[in-house]
This record gives sequence, C-alpha cells and structure tokens, in this order.
Amino acid sequence: MTPAIALLKKSQVPHEVLSYHHDPKAASYGLEAAEKLGLAPATVFKTLLAASEKQELLVAIVPVAGTLDLKALAQAAGVKKLEMAKPEQAQRSTGYLVGGISPLGQKKRLRTFVDESAAELPSIHVSAGRRGLEVALAPTDLARLLDAPFVPIGKA
Repeated sequence: MTPAIALLKKSQVPHEVLSYHHDPKAASYGLEAAEKLGLAPATVFKTLLAASEKQELLVAIVPVAGTLDLKALAQAAGVKKLEMAKPEQAQRSTGYLVGGISPLGQKKRLRTFVDESAAELPSIHVSAGRRGLEVALAPTDLARLLDAPFVPIGKA
C-alpha cells in the first residue's frame, strides 16, 4: 500500500485503485496509464512540481494530454517566476519516483493547485504513488484533502 492509498483510506474518501503493467520504455507515464486502463485522457491527471525563484516547490495537477502553463501557475501562487523542478528535487520532496508521483501522501506538504478542468468531471485519475498504479476519486475530494484550489493552469 502506498502513502497515497493509506491517506485515502484513513480519510475515508471513496476511491478506486486501478493497476496496469508499466512499460519502462513508455514515452509518457500519464498517457500510458490512460491507454492501458482504457480511460479518456481528459480524466487522467499528472502531478508536476515547479520551483519558484525562492526555491519554493509547488505541485500542479494537470491533464496528461496537455501541458502545465508555468505563467498561470506563478500567477495563481503569487510568485514571480517558476521553472520545472529537477527530478531529484521532486523525488526527495515527495518521497515518490518520477512517473509515480502522487499528489497524495507526499513526505512534505506543498502548496498544490488543480487545473480547473478537473472540477467539471465526476471523477479523475491521479497516480496512486507508483508507476502502474492509478487512483480514481472525485476532484472535489482531491482538492479538499490537499487544500488545493481549482485554477486555469493547464494548456491543451
């Protein structure tokens, strides 16, 4: 059981764990999850970390079919400038490996932002904390658990 799943169980949040055989050669972890689980890419979200000019790490949850708009995230977070966090930084801070970083159950609680497109969906899929493991839950439950606002941070 991953820390993400443990948090969902402890918080009594309704969820469903989905697993698939991860291919280490997959170009995109999120799109691989959507394809192997037969999910619409618009319902599968990736967890990305960005670092501010003051080295604050932020978590962004955006659809796997798109990209993160760093300017929009900076504006939402009230910082001047952001760049993508280095993989080692992300892994050290979250306790998860890149490709399996869950927004839930991270080692350090970071400010988190969810793309507004999630709010329109009855349920979304995010990493459950390991490559090949996803969890489905209501976006409102995810936002509540993470104290995360819905903001326009994704680009198609």
